[in-house]
Amino acid sequence: MSVGYSAWIDEQFAKPASSNLALWDAKATANNATVNAAQDGTTHAFWRNAISGDDQLRQRVAYSLSQIFVISMQDANVDARGAAGFLDMLGDKGLGNYRDLIQAVSKHPVMLAYLTALRNQKADPTTGRVPDENYAREVMQLMSIGLNMLNADGSKQLNAGQPIDSYGQADISGMARVFTGWSYACPAWPDSSCFFLGEKAGVGDPDRRIKPVLGYPQYHSTEEKKFLGVTIPAQGTGDPDASLKVALDTLYKHQNVGPFIGRQLIQRLVMSNPSPAYVAAVSARFANNGAGVRGDMKAVVKAVLMNPEARQMTTSSGKLREPVLKLSAFLRAFAFKSDTGDYRVGSTDDAAFTLGQSPLRSPTVFNFYRPGYVPPGTGAAKAGLAVPEMQLASETSTAGYVNYMLYNVTDGVGIFNTSVNGTTLNRRDLQPDYSAELALADNSPALVDRLNDHLMYGSMPAALKTLISRAVDTFVIPALKTDKSNQADVNNAKRDRVRTAIFLTVVSPEFQVQR
Repeated sequence: MSVGYSAWIDEQFAKPASSNLALWDAKATANNATVNAAQDGTTHAFWRNAISGDDQLRQRVAYSLSQIFVISMQDANVDARGAAGFLDMLGDKGLGNYRDLIQAVSKHPVMLAYLTALRNQKADPTTGRVPDENYAREVMQLMSIGLNMLNADGSKQLNAGQPIDSYGQADISGMARVFTGWSYACPAWPDSSCFFLGEKAGVGDPDRRIKPVLGYPQYHSTEEKKFLGVTIPAQGTGDPDASLKVALDTLYKHQNVGPFIGRQLIQRLVMSNPSPAYVAAVSARFANNGAGVRGDMKAVVKAVLMNPEARQMTTSSGKLREPVLKLSAFLRAFAFKSDTGDYRVGSTDDAAFTLGQSPLRSPTVFNFYRPGYVPPGTGAAKAGLAVPEMQLASETSTAGYVNYMLYNVTDGVGIFNTSVNGTTLNRRDLQPDYSAELALADNSPALVDRLNDHLMYGSMPAALKTLISRAVDTFVIPALKTDKSNQADVNNAKRDRVRTAIFLTVVSPEFQVQR
């Protein structure tokens, strides 16, 4: 508030990056140098940085990009340490240039393992083998240009009233040849054993699941590669790096990338239904950052956040908070601290008992929800509005969230610790600081106003304030006796009032919608 939006964004861009990989490695070492920290190490690193990291904008952008450039630890091929490194890469390249970002994604071993492009081989007419097309398709459909040709404002280009495809099967097949011959970094590169096993004679690179993959010429397609109006001539010997450069340059320069990526960043960060003018403004900044540079992601993110539409309250503004972001808002509002220092939130996959969503654990490459999802039978559907996050909503997840937050508010969050470093605790790992709220417990309107500031940023409707205040007032704080013999009763009543106010706020529809 003191420096203004623009200066704050610049300050955030300049912050040193909080590392998920470093936390994963530290946890693995603390357990035992030979013991894998596994997925909990990745998940807990995410929550530690989301709650206490100094570079909040970078972490928030990285999480948004993880829902566009999707990997998922639900897939057994996705290494947990590699996933932590992948999230760090998104935080780094996601505030660099899109051309560097799409290359880093396309050469990350976890991404290629997830989308079956790792060890992808050139065609073999003898066996009938053809290159795997999975990553070639998804890098176009989900990570760069989308299914249809777009105008700068994100609207679909039409031919005789029908959308124009941005690519076809021939483009997928041509692009698939580009993504042949890629495998792990290895000391004995380009030995075939390295290609297939990631090592030779038992010697491999211990960081091969986080280092960019290398091209193995003997397994790269030498056939002509045609895609998106570009032709890479047949090669005498395989040259994976040359082919990749042409492919990624072509995607980078495609007219769809600005509106396609820009609109999704608006949806992830600000609102589900941006106007064409809003998308066009972000797309224009992608095309030119003001200094003639295309693909400057800092300029794109700043354009997303600084657009006047981002702070306008209309019937179509805002977005439904996805479960992970509802929990992170709650944890940050009350300065939750971790008894272990590991921020052991634990798995939140289960919709009946937790959130029904965990970071980096999407059920498919299409993320937890589609950008254009319109919930059937709703007012949004009647108005023609998308509510992407509502694809996660069900009777089970709605009830599950309420019950989960009840326990979170009253008992703390995360995995139960019997003791830590010899100290008996018998409580959940993350514990809140409600001291400021307890100081206002005897003044329900003031207590509700504080929650309005910290959880809803001043947007709480008057009717909700009244409802919560009345509920709080049903808990009577007894008068403290002269000898203070009933101090415990007084404290318990204050805690009940505070917990009730917080609980009713975080389960309210108004909190669950970001406006």
